Amino acid sequence: MRFGFVTCVQLGLACMEEIYEAGGSLELVLSLPDERARDKSGRIYVDDFCARHAIPVVKSRNVNDAECVSAIRRHDLDWLFIIGWSQIARRDVLEAPKQGVLGIHPTLLPVGRGRAAIPWAILKGLDQTGITLFKLDEGVDTGPILAQHVIPIGSQETATELYDKVTRAHRILIREVWPELSAGTIRPQPQDNTRATQWPGRTPEDGRITPSMTVAEVERLVRAVTRPYPGAFFDIDGRRLRVWAGKPRGERPVSGYDIRLADGAYTALQYEWEALPGAATS
Repeated sequence: MRFGFVTCVQLGLACMEEIYEAGGSLELVLSLPDERARDKSGRIYVDDFCARHAIPVVKSRNVNDAECVSAIRRHDLDWLFIIGWSQIARRDVLEAPKQGVLGIHPTLLPVGRGRAAIPWAILKGLDQTGITLFKLDEGVDTGPILAQHVIPIGSQETATELYDKVTRAHRILIREVWPELSAGTIRPQPQDNTRATQWPGRTPEDGRITPSMTVAEVERLVRAVTRPYPGAFFDIDGRRLRVWAGKPRGERPVSGYDIRLADGAYTALQYEWEALPGAATS
């Protein structure tokens, strides 16, 4: 079986490293042009890795460009991985590899189709989530499943911790599935659409703390949207308090900033003050 990879982020590079550690190889890698990689937060360069393993590299702003489709076909790929790429692959790309295109979604599909999977898993109070290797189709996270890996969620789990678990799970899943995938014996199974749920996208504004919220709601929100996400925030006296960590205020005061809420107070322990967006500065 012949494989290609599309990525521009560290998570994708980690998966490529795992393929080689499992004894596999890649015939082609597609990534962003260097000037785009420099301008995008969290982007990485694939050049050194590909040079070490003699992998041809094609750089493009859009994976759907004719140049990319042609390269996929020219390298006679069976499967193409797309990990950490913001554009949706259109039909020409989906049909270019002989077996199809593979993605990894950070939920146990069909639960949690959509976006913001890590914050939502915490906000919904789940005790487990996972990642799913699936074959992309023209829907949103609707394609047949090849493999899954379960990730437990602790009662005080933060987005930072869960993000790290999801990253490690990508490596584990690649390692586990590689023998069947490379041998061509893996059999994708259709999703059970009766169990499907859709999780909507989130914006930085969804991290707003308001006085009408309960302490429990704020405690969960802070954990769900802390780094690497934009963080929860509270506006007061013409300033914005950005909260990265905290706890419900107990009987014994601790050093921090207390936010008064509907049923008590929440103490911000790791925080920073910011000017309100659009506020005049002297």
